[in-house]
Amino acid sequence: MNPILKKPTNLSLRIDLLEEARALGINLSQTLETALAAEVKKAKEKQWLEENRAGIEAYNREVAEHGLFSDAFRQFCRDEVDSLEASDPR
Repeated sequence: MNPILKKPTNLSLRIDLLEEARALGINLSQTLETALAAEVKKAKEKQWLEENRAGIEAYNREVAEHGLFSDAFRQFCRDEVDSLEASDPR
């Protein structure tokens, strides 16, 4: 198993925030690493959605127009829908 390599990095932080974090015993490296990992994940998810937007929209149009392939096999949902449609006074 390869250990995760770390690199010393210089950052500019607000002095008051840095002093307060140190006084509270907050591990700056771990806190930043956790926050940065969350931001990277969020940015990657946004990028993936943007890159795949056309395909997702095409799939959603296909489902809206034709339904899902599995619709005919989903008896557990079909029974509920049928009973709701039967009791609808419209």
